Amino acid sequence: MTFLAIDIGNTRLKWALYAGPQPGSAMLAHGAQFLENVEKLAETDWAQLPVPGTMLGCNVAGDGMRHRVEEQMELWDLETRWVASTTQAGGVTNGYDHPGRLGADRFVALIGARHHVLSRLRGHSPRPALVVMVGTAVTVDALDADGRFLGGLILPGHGIMLRSLEGGTAGLRVPTGEVREFPTNTSDALTSGGNYAITGAIERMHRHIVKRCGQEPVTLMTGGAGWKVSPALDIPHELVDSLIFDGLLALQAHRLAL
Repeated sequence: MTFLAIDIGNTRLKWALYAGPQPGSAMLAHGAQFLENVEKLAETDWAQLPVPGTMLGCNVAGDGMRHRVEEQMELWDLETRWVASTTQAGGVTNGYDHPGRLGADRFVALIGARHHVLSRLRGHSPRPALVVMVGTAVTVDALDADGRFLGGLILPGHGIMLRSLEGGTAGLRVPTGEVREFPTNTSDALTSGGNYAITGAIERMHRHIVKRCGQEPVTLMTGGAGWKVSPALDIPHELVDSLIFDGLLALQAHRLAL
């Protein structure tokens, strides 16, 4: 039974079709569209796809966008299901003050990270995880060794930082520069400042986890801009482009096992 995973972010919709609804299934097809182009999905990306057996989606772009995507899925006779954050699911206990208010993408990414941690045990005990998503916004979330979400940070992505500076100051409308230890021009200063703000938050949360849990976390980074941040991050980490999809697969497999 094929499985369609959908991730609607703040800027783009990403999708992937898998051979089955469980982690490790082969990816048969995948793609992405900017949100302003979702009305093209039925006649472009999805036009030649076989009818999925099941689907599960993650949406942070609001009900209006969800309805627009569901209209595109009317080419199939398919029940649409969307993740809502709960107190516990997929091996993760949600420690948010109000669990339902945790962003669905953060919840699903934590579940994906938990799956990665458990799949790598090799006879050892589970480790904590540091889960970073770098996109329009940046989230830096902590998961302890028992799968409990301890809390996390939200900060603006690099693009928002630059636009904020351009809107609030004069003379900063310059091309994107390079990340330097000691920037000597405004372009490099802006790019380096944004990058180090993000990596600094990640490294601070890493220290918090070590202090709280007594061991180094597995650090997993995902998101469309993760590759920009990764080279300047001074802690061991791994880029996992499919982390949201991995979480959706784990959730679907857990649902089918009940």
